[in-house]
Amino acid sequence: MPEYLSPGVYVEEIEIGAKPIEGVSTSTVGFIGMAEKGDPNKAILITNWGQFVEKFGRYTDGAPHLAPAVYGFFANGGSRCYVIRVPDDAEDGDYVGTDEGPGKRTGLQIFNEIDEINIVCIPGVTSQTVQSATITHCEGMKDRFCILDPEEEADMPAVQAQMNNVISAKGYAALYYPWIKVGVETEENDKIKITQKFVAPSGYLAGIYARSDTERGVHKAPANEIIRGALDIKLPITKGEQDILNPKGINCIRAFPGRGIRVWGARTTATTSDPLWKYINVRRLFLFIEESIEEGTQWVVFEPNNEKLWARVRQTITQFLTRVWKDGALMGTTPEEAFFVKCDRTTMTQDDIDNGRLIVLIGVAPVKPAEFVIFRIAQWAGGSEVSE
Repeated sequence: MPEYLSPGVYVEEIEIGAKPIEGVSTSTVGFIGMAEKGDPNKAILITNWGQFVEKFGRYTDGAPHLAPAVYGFFANGGSRCYVIRVPDDAEDGDYVGTDEGPGKRTGLQIFNEIDEINIVCIPGVTSQTVQSATITHCEGMKDRFCILDPEEEADMPAVQAQMNNVISAKGYAALYYPWIKVGVETEENDKIKITQKFVAPSGYLAGIYARSDTERGVHKAPANEIIRGALDIKLPITKGEQDILNPKGINCIRAFPGRGIRVWGARTTATTSDPLWKYINVRRLFLFIEESIEEGTQWVVFEPNNEKLWARVRQTITQFLTRVWKDGALMGTTPEEAFFVKCDRTTMTQDDIDNGRLIVLIGVAPVKPAEFVIFRIAQWAGGSEVSE
């Protein structure tokens, strides 16, 4: 209590009730690849294309994937990314990296140190070793999602075979097909020119994720979105071909006359292994909710583990999930239909309490994308009727 020395009216701010949980960022990307210049195995925060060029250079024949991916990320709505350059002529081990402790990590393992990353891309690298390691990294960190590329020349049988090797049982990855043609910045005789080339789509997709998160929210599937800067696709995909690829979890990029080149899929690589996690937006929504609650309840640590604390925790999480529901991310006409939060003696034993464990049980009903809009058309003598 402060000491007042003279008569008067004083105003004090006191803290009561639950501490609010703030939603975490969802669209900071971690890129790894070969570059024209820059120190290898150092994660550099990049916030615009010009900064990337200054630190890492532009497209070169020896480093064809990273620069176009980062350019596409910013062109499609991205704003923050961390970039790691690997050595020239990098092999699988350079991308996967090693973990010998703080300050001694290389490649993908450096991202273990950066909690801010939400999406991981290793553009243009399609080896099973690297892609499987990327999935394992995301599953282990439990706060990020990876976007995978197909091989440039992959036909339908090849991309289906690739999918069989990159299944993430809990939906921490998505695969997009095919490559896209874009304008790539190159430098020749101190002059910048634009050359059309086919590039891996993952960086452009990461930008679309960021744009969709900003405009609609992480609960909205990053699909039916125009790929800014895309001029063509490597292989045209028909509806019949997508009917084969979509159930396997392969997200198609398609060209629609008059509508542009669009992302036409919203599935994870868990589509055939666990239908619960088959949608990208469902997995990413859970990552958002889990990390937000984890970070927003750190104040609980070392508090007295009693009924009063449990009530505050319930109130804090309920307020946060109510905001998520109001944003349209959860099903249900009322909060009670959308989620539940339990933190009491039904979720903890006396042994848990004695050992300092506070356990909260949370259930949510996520919104899933409308993949199939069905129109029923009836004709009769007096006219016709269309219903959805």
